[in-house]
Amino acid sequence: MEYVNKFYEFFTVFLKEKLNKVSADTLAWVTNIVLHCATIPSFLALMTGLTDKTPPVDIVLMLWTALGLLFFRAVLIKDLLNIITIGVGFMLQAMTLILIFFK
Repeated sequence: MEYVNKFYEFFTVFLKEKLNKVSADTLAWVTNIVLHCATIPSFLALMTGLTDKTPPVDIVLMLWTALGLLFFRAVLIKDLLNIITIGVGFMLQAMTLILIFFK
């Protein structure tokens, strides 16, 4: 029971003192990662032959449009971390699409 009380105390202290220090920039970076990872399961399923259905084009275009807009935002405010993250993500997605279509 003492272990549970210590964990509860640690958790409440973390929520009160540490979690509020998460910045908007950190959340924007995590958003970029999540948006890039949204198409990975369907691309991997296509590459391994588990399915022959491609993801809906409108969803992929909307994701890439959102990432493109976030990329231009990062360029305008000179946010190097987001520029690199989005750029690498676009390159990886382009490589997986090349592997899918020219396989």
